[in-house]
Amino acid sequence: MTERKLKDDVGKLTFEQAIQQLKEIVDKIEQGEIPLQDSLEQYEKGMALINHCRTILQKAEKRIEKISKEEPREPERQDEDSEPLLRG
Repeated sequence: MTERKLKDDVGKLTFEQAIQQLKEIVDKIEQGEIPLQDSLEQYEKGMALINHCRTILQKAEKRIEKISKEEPREPERQDEDSEPLLRG
């Protein structure tokens, strides 16, 4: 698989899908069930998955920072004529 195709395929995955594939790769390599060449290919794919997950996490972190920096809105005041939200 070419590096470009690998990045394209990995780039389409959700964070959860990428983590699941990464776990499967680690299991295969640790069990020693695959030949060396396949291990190297799986390692390469694993690294692409790790980079993809890092990118997703960095974007999420930036989004959280942006949301956190926004000024909090004041709670809406209740009209005197309307019913209270909580009754005692």
